[in-house]
Amino acid sequence: MELDKFSEKNARSQVTPWILTAILKAILTATRTVSIPAIPDAPPPPRPTYSLSCSAPPLPRDPDIPSNISQTLDLVLSPNASSASTCAAVPDPPPLPATANASSTCPAYFRFIHEDLHPWRAAGGITRAMVDQARATANFRLVVIRGRAYIERIAPAFQTRDLFTIWGMLQLLRRYPGRVPDLDLMFDCVDWPVVHADQYEGENATVLPPLFRYCGDNETLDVVFPDWSFWGWPEINIKPWNALQKELGRGNKRVKWMDRKPYAYWKGNPDVAATRQELVKCNVSKEHEWNARIYKQDWLKEIKAGYKQSDLSSQCTHRYKIYIEGSAWSVSEKYILACDSMTLVVTPKYYDFYSRVLMPMQHYWPVQDDNKCSSIKFAVDWGNSHRQKVFFLYAFYISVMKFSTLYHNTLPYLSELEHIACKTLSVI
Repeated sequence: MELDKFSEKNARSQVTPWILTAILKAILTATRTVSIPAIPDAPPPPRPTYSLSCSAPPLPRDPDIPSNISQTLDLVLSPNASSASTCAAVPDPPPLPATANASSTCPAYFRFIHEDLHPWRAAGGITRAMVDQARATANFRLVVIRGRAYIERIAPAFQTRDLFTIWGMLQLLRRYPGRVPDLDLMFDCVDWPVVHADQYEGENATVLPPLFRYCGDNETLDVVFPDWSFWGWPEINIKPWNALQKELGRGNKRVKWMDRKPYAYWKGNPDVAATRQELVKCNVSKEHEWNARIYKQDWLKEIKAGYKQSDLSSQCTHRYKIYIEGSAWSVSEKYILACDSMTLVVTPKYYDFYSRVLMPMQHYWPVQDDNKCSSIKFAVDWGNSHRQKVFFLYAFYISVMKFSTLYHNTLPYLSELEHIACKTLSVI
């Protein structure tokens, strides 16, 4: 592992509002005609207070799960919040000045924003027909008009993916008032990309749907966007990234790399993909020692036990950690990379918004998908045979991290949720 792993990891791990702003601004420049609701010239009269009401019924409770284990997430807007909370009006902060040399500070993965939008530029822009075409599989539609967000729920999303994605967009609007352009987009919260490039060639390019989702691959044109778990995944007790990153940092300090277990670690649900079921065969057995320690995650059992065995910050105890895709890409990649263990990546098919800049033998050690066990064993044997080299590299990485401004810029705007919820009542 080299210095680039830490510099790239810290750049992407912050998930600063830059990526959200850049995507939305880029989609605007690619837009030819987008109809939006008419707005009167005069601004609406000010309202002194806002009332937030959440009338949706709670999720059905499994009778086998103890009552003290929550299956839902309560987004508390104030210390005395209830099902109907009243929030005092908060004036908008002044717009932030544009940075003259912003391009010089953009992470490397920003260039893929323009690459993802190139098909629509080549087609002459985004039309209303294209946006409507994306509606076929979308879970929600987001419209931003004069800095206010409006959401149309089109289809239910799995768990709370849509809620937390919308939450992230609200934070963007609050963080950069007046900087987010008017826009109209469709978002699909399902794992698998569906906009197949070969179906929109020639004349069909005029109806190419600009559909946002969390991942893509080399055969599709879905526009990738940061996944919901950066803002939280309550169903499996995963905290927002700014809080979890601090816990992972403390977890890394508990066991130095040289003192960690000299094996490759993976824990997850193998039932979602055949490739993961193959990985399970690499676990230690009486017949083989592939230098891998594979653990099956039983989420139902974890929920009942209060997530005692699924704390991500306590899983940085091995020198090597394995990343392998599930039914599509997996949100686990960022948590694995954040453990400061040597990351072994089983050949991926999908990418998310940052992973396309990761280079094998520079940011991770590649593992052959069709030869997993032998490939993992070779990587672990090599690392254990060169412990001092890896140890000194990590010492250098840590010294560099102390001077990284990105390392300390960990989503400060997450604390503004109360103001966001109260100021964007129309979204709820």
